[in-house]
Amino acid sequence: MAQDQIKRADRLSRTRRSLEGLSVGDAFGERFFGHPHTVGDLIALRAVPRAPWPYTDDTVMALAIVEVLEHRDQIDCDLLARAFALKYTADPQRGYGGMAHRILQEIAHGENWREVSGAVFNGMGSMGNGGAMRAAPIGAFFFDNFQHVADQACLSAMVTHAHLEGQAGAAAVAIAAACTCSGGTGDDLLDAAIEFTPDSDTRAGIIKARDLPRNNNVGAAVSILGNGSRVISQDTVPFALWCAARHLDCYEEALWTTVEYLRFVIRFKQLKFFQWICDLIWLCPIEFQFLPREALPKLA
Repeated sequence: MAQDQIKRADRLSRTRRSLEGLSVGDAFGERFFGHPHTVGDLIALRAVPRAPWPYTDDTVMALAIVEVLEHRDQIDCDLLARAFALKYTADPQRGYGGMAHRILQEIAHGENWREVSGAVFNGMGSMGNGGAMRAAPIGAFFFDNFQHVADQACLSAMVTHAHLEGQAGAAAVAIAAACTCSGGTGDDLLDAAIEFTPDSDTRAGIIKARDLPRNNNVGAAVSILGNGSRVISQDTVPFALWCAARHLDCYEEALWTTVEYLRFVIRFKQLKFFQWICDLIWLCPIEFQFLPREALPKLA
């Protein structure tokens, strides 16, 4: 096998591993929808939720990204928009947000993604965290070129998130994945995210995350970095990266630590932020022995 083929095979292997970690975090978090008292008991006992663990739109859209990378070795926005729309049409009940429904329905009906994405929120575009939720596999694929990671992640977000903040969140998460894939430490992860994330409120929040001691309790971190209740990049990405940096060597501990944030979220319907935090943590290797095999999501 030629050297370039070996390198591509390695890239695809890393990317699929990233997708696997993303899907497990997504599905794990999804199982914590429920009555606050029930969820609180599960957290206190660290009781692994029972199977099945269905994944959500975050994994579906990440699957589309991986398919585009497998076919083009880069983000092709037109192809990605079509892939998003096809997967949405095939299964629109995967937990898509209200604005995502609108955007993907219009793209599926033949509208230009640039016009659709740019028109929402009175022409400002979305600054939501959806672009970041699906970006980790991009970092795994382009792990050896951080600037390219950031550029490609911004392109992937642009299809649905025309606002700079939405794209900055995607860049930050992809850079975090690339840094982890390259063997970086928690400090390296935050430093790289700051260096390569576009100048934005999201980046400013990551600077705060870097300066926040890793041994701070979750409540203190949430009060400084945001709790995701606004469902926008700058309110979610900084805490997510802080949590990833804190538990970079233990996927299980990262999952349970992020659950702790639920105590500081105003409404339990913001659980989607929690599952996204788990999504972005791409560890090498990821160990799933603590999870029941029958619960692990089956990727289509």
